[in-house]
Amino acid sequence: MPELEVRLIDILRQCPGLMRVMTIVRELDLPDWMIFSGAIYQPVVNHLTGRPLEHGLKDYDVGYFDASDTSYEAEDVVIKRVAAAFEAPLSDLVEVRNQARVHLWFEGHFGEPYTALANSAEALTRFVSPSFAVAARLDADDRMAILAPFGLDDLFALRFRPNPTRPTEHFSKIAAKMKTRWPEITVEP
Repeated sequence: MPELEVRLIDILRQCPGLMRVMTIVRELDLPDWMIFSGAIYQPVVNHLTGRPLEHGLKDYDVGYFDASDTSYEAEDVVIKRVAAAFEAPLSDLVEVRNQARVHLWFEGHFGEPYTALANSAEALTRFVSPSFAVAARLDADDRMAILAPFGLDDLFALRFRPNPTRPTEHFSKIAAKMKTRWPEITVEP
C-alpha cells in the first residue's frame, strides 16, 4: 500500500464521526457506496495544518450507484432509509445521493453539462480539484478502501489546482473559499 494511502487511512480512522458513518453505511449495504468530499479531504488538511481533524466539517457525503431506478422517488427512499439509521446529530449531517442520477440534475443546478456515470468512482474524476477527488469505503473485514483517481500527492502537499480532465468555471470561487478556510494551502491556476 502506498505511503500516502496509509497516512490517509490513519488520519481517517482517528475521526470518530466519520468512522461511525462508515460503519453504519456499510451495514446498510448500499450498492457501490463511498464517502467523499469534505469528510475525506478536510481531516487531512486539518491534520497537516494543526487543526482538530473534524474542524469545519459540515456533512458526510455518501454516494452510491444504482442504475436500476434513477427516479427521484427511488433515491428518496434510500435517503430516508439512511437518515433513519442515524441518531442526531449525524442524522442531519449524512447526505446520500445516487451517482447514477447526477446527470439528470447537474446541469440545471450548476450550469455545466454532465454525462451519465458508469459507477460511483467515476464521479471522482469530475470533481473540481484532484484534492477533492478522494473517497473511502469501509469493507466487511474493516479494511478501508481508498479511491483517488488523481492520487493523493496534491492533497498531502496542500495544493489546490483545477481538475486537469474537467476544467470548471467554478474553480476560482471554490479556491477562494478554500484559501479563506486554510490560508496554508497553495492554489494553482
